[in-house]
Amino acid sequence: MFRILTRALLAVPLLIAPTLVRAQNDVEASRRRLEEIRAERDRLRREQNRLEGQVRDAGAELRNIERQREATNRIVNELERQLRQLGDQLLSSSQQLALAQDNLADRRAILNRRLVEIYKRGPLYAFQVLLTAESFSDLLSRYKYLFLQNRQDRSLVEDIGHLESRIRKQRGDLVSVKEDMDRRREERSSELRSYQSLADDRTAKLNRLNRSRESTQQRVTALERDEQRLLDVLAALERSRRAAGRTTPAPTGPGGSALTTADLGSLEWPVEGRILFQFGRDTLPSGAVIRRNGIGIGAPTGTPVKAVSSGRVALVQRLGTYGLTVVLEHGNGYFSLYMQLASASVTTGATVERGQVIGTVGGDNTEYGSHLYFEIRGENQIALDPADWLRRR
Repeated sequence: MFRILTRALLAVPLLIAPTLVRAQNDVEASRRRLEEIRAERDRLRREQNRLEGQVRDAGAELRNIERQREATNRIVNELERQLRQLGDQLLSSSQQLALAQDNLADRRAILNRRLVEIYKRGPLYAFQVLLTAESFSDLLSRYKYLFLQNRQDRSLVEDIGHLESRIRKQRGDLVSVKEDMDRRREERSSELRSYQSLADDRTAKLNRLNRSRESTQQRVTALERDEQRLLDVLAALERSRRAAGRTTPAPTGPGGSALTTADLGSLEWPVEGRILFQFGRDTLPSGAVIRRNGIGIGAPTGTPVKAVSSGRVALVQRLGTYGLTVVLEHGNGYFSLYMQLASASVTTGATVERGQVIGTVGGDNTEYGSHLYFEIRGENQIALDPADWLRRR
């Protein structure tokens, strides 16, 4: 009898040791998960700061664009001055052209009169003038007159040629000035359009970033608020459970025992559908990074949602962004949470069996469309990855 008692006493530590090891492992795993959650929260805050930094950078970029626009305005003003100078040059060239044309007209009129006179006098006029000289000095005087008249006629013809060349050049200059003015005007208009378009784009980007930042901040704030609210609810349920001395819910039939680690990888899915997002780190459409404490399962609205394990209905309530929520208590500190429901078919305090329908899929008004948001919580409300518990498909 003494030997039997001694063996029993020696066996007690052997029975307790695995339990203590599991408890220590669970505590250590919980601490690691807590550190991960805190790290995720810090990353989320850094992400928020990054988004705000993007807004500041966009504002600096917009101010830079404004400075570029100011520089462009100065360029445009300079172009305006050049256009005025070109206009003055055009006016001066036009006046000079008009004077040259008037001068040319006068010269041509004089030349025409000279040609008429020469024609009327005939081809022998010069010989007649020389032959009728009365003396040698008279002959020299007449020769000098004819020579000067001939040189004046040649000068007149040359002047007319020079005037015609100058007029052609001035007309070409006028065309160049007009083309230059047209190019300046087009350049000015093009720069104004380009920088105005760029400034509009940057303004639109700044507005989008501001809206994104505000939306992200609101979303993060709502998630943090609802997460804390959910933790408070779970903590209250756990305190009630401990106060009542419950370790497991009452079995409701075959397979109605409490949830344990032995159920890892064996639970049936609460609803069939495509995984929309996984447990852990996730990026919102706005760019913010958050931590998911569960998984999203896409399914049509109204699809029946089933309990993954037997237990007691601890809560049926709407929880902010989580929508209509059913929380099942499975004993040993384990809870399963079914969120974004369209309806619930159970009431608080009721017992449910594994596979029993507890509600229907909702979530139509979310960014992911109709889906079930499913969580599993362990002791101390630690979020566990549902993928580790659900049967592999």
